[in-house]
Amino acid sequence: MAQTPHKKEVLGLIAGGGVFPIMVADAARDKGLRVIAVAHEGETDSLLAEKVDELAWIKLGQLGHLIKVLKKAGATKTVMAGTINKKKMFENIRPDLRGLTLMSKLAIFHDDDILRAVAGELQREGIHIVSSVDQLPELLAPYGNLTRKKPNKQEREDVDFGWKIAKELGRLDIGQCVVVRKKTVLALEAIEGTNETILRGGKLAKEKAVVVKVSKPNQDLRFDVPTVGPETIEVMCQVSASVLAIEAGKTLIFDKLGMISYADRSNIVIVSL
Repeated sequence: MAQTPHKKEVLGLIAGGGVFPIMVADAARDKGLRVIAVAHEGETDSLLAEKVDELAWIKLGQLGHLIKVLKKAGATKTVMAGTINKKKMFENIRPDLRGLTLMSKLAIFHDDDILRAVAGELQREGIHIVSSVDQLPELLAPYGNLTRKKPNKQEREDVDFGWKIAKELGRLDIGQCVVVRKKTVLALEAIEGTNETILRGGKLAKEKAVVVKVSKPNQDLRFDVPTVGPETIEVMCQVSASVLAIEAGKTLIFDKLGMISYADRSNIVIVSL
């Protein structure tokens, strides 16, 4: 006998921008879960409303409202999925009292500090953050050369060089992506995000830039998992970049077949290490 909706296990979804929240919602409902989403104004795709059982909209920083929605729905497990434009932290954040209280306790506004603090507040309310990767493990990058073309000797040396820099950048919780050429750092990711980093570094390289995107050394897979997709390749094409290096098992690939096909047509290497 089929479960009635109110008896289904509830999964909370804290949704940012992009396609990932929609993919997580689809996967969770396919597993028979009741999905209660909290979406961010100006970030989350409105299409998510059609993919979940309930949806509430909040402004960035409204932690109290977020907790109230999840508790009312009976969610004891919640995933974070999607992006938040970090630039909006300086222009569109509208914290409620709970959000303000949390912000006042933070000494440094790094991604991990903020997200772990939010996770701690949720846990105190009996709501546990679980990894979005558990919902879609098939999106994790496999090991190996993913495109027909492989990196040449100079490109492989640039990948090795950029990898060390990117890991150090991640250790400092600043960003996950670097752009290099001929063992020279051209761009480091900060608040602007991966695409802007690629454009900035690629323009300096003129051509054949190597893009390296990795997880942080102590990556918490509950949030801020590195992601790539066809859009990444599209941005690389704009600056004639030549190689994308990602971390196997710790990077999510959206539309893997589409991304690899796009890279093959554009003569771009994708290597997963």
